[in-house]
Amino acid sequence: MRERQSAVLTTAEANRLFGEGRVRAQITGRRWQRPVRGVVVTHNGPLTPDQIVWVHLLACPPGSVLGGLSAAAYDGLTGFVPAVPCLVLPDGARRPPLDGIEVHWSTYLDDRDVHPSRSPRRTRIARSLVDAASWSERERRARAVILAGAQQGLVRTSHLRDALSRRGSCRHRALIVESFLDAAGGIQSLPERDFDTIRRTLRLPEPTRQRPVRRGDGRYFLDVAWDEYDLAVEIHGIPHLAVLQWDADLMRANEIVIGGPKLLIFSSYAVRHQSEVVADQLLRLFRNAGWRG
Repeated sequence: MRERQSAVLTTAEANRLFGEGRVRAQITGRRWQRPVRGVVVTHNGPLTPDQIVWVHLLACPPGSVLGGLSAAAYDGLTGFVPAVPCLVLPDGARRPPLDGIEVHWSTYLDDRDVHPSRSPRRTRIARSLVDAASWSERERRARAVILAGAQQGLVRTSHLRDALSRRGSCRHRALIVESFLDAAGGIQSLPERDFDTIRRTLRLPEPTRQRPVRRGDGRYFLDVAWDEYDLAVEIHGIPHLAVLQWDADLMRANEIVIGGPKLLIFSSYAVRHQSEVVADQLLRLFRNAGWRG
């Protein structure tokens, strides 16, 4: 157990393993340390990040688990570093007297949402991602968390849907659903339909959809194209690996190509949630191409 918990034990565990007298002597002699009440570390050096997580977890009431990005990191999520350890306590449990932690409460901490055997005890990856997204204040970060989990091969859409079904009312719920459906590729046509609403509002010409283009490295299809103006638009549902910067990078790239290459690229998120920006860039592209409609 000591190795599994990175040399961090509850006082009760330490007393059971080593005897109360030896534990007291080691702490009094400063060979071991007690960072918080009820937790013992069996060395006197600086705590590693993993040991700090264990200290916080063991200081919480029984049944508590790591959650959100803290849990997801142990299951392989990369690109997101929680500012502080995220902990989920059983509903009604008393908050531990600790600084520097993020605490949430839940009535759903059974085997459906918590790994029964993984250490440290934590929520399953689907629940971790859904929680992290719903706890985020920013929509883009919430979307990025869901897409990153799917893109990194850590979770299936069906598992995200199942975890969300037990989440109840939560922040960004509709966006979480939208994001994992985008990740599954199941609503590819919907962002294009939303884009067409923007186009019709601007009274732009009817485009050709899914026009085939052949390049030296193969054949692909443009989502929408206007051959008479030499213009095209691509709508992407899933970002590249730099997921947090993806939406912003696309908008910056569009600003560059307005004066050069005649292609705009929008994320499905931008089409749905930043329609005014999309409309502005699209209209300027057409104006620069000579459209006077």
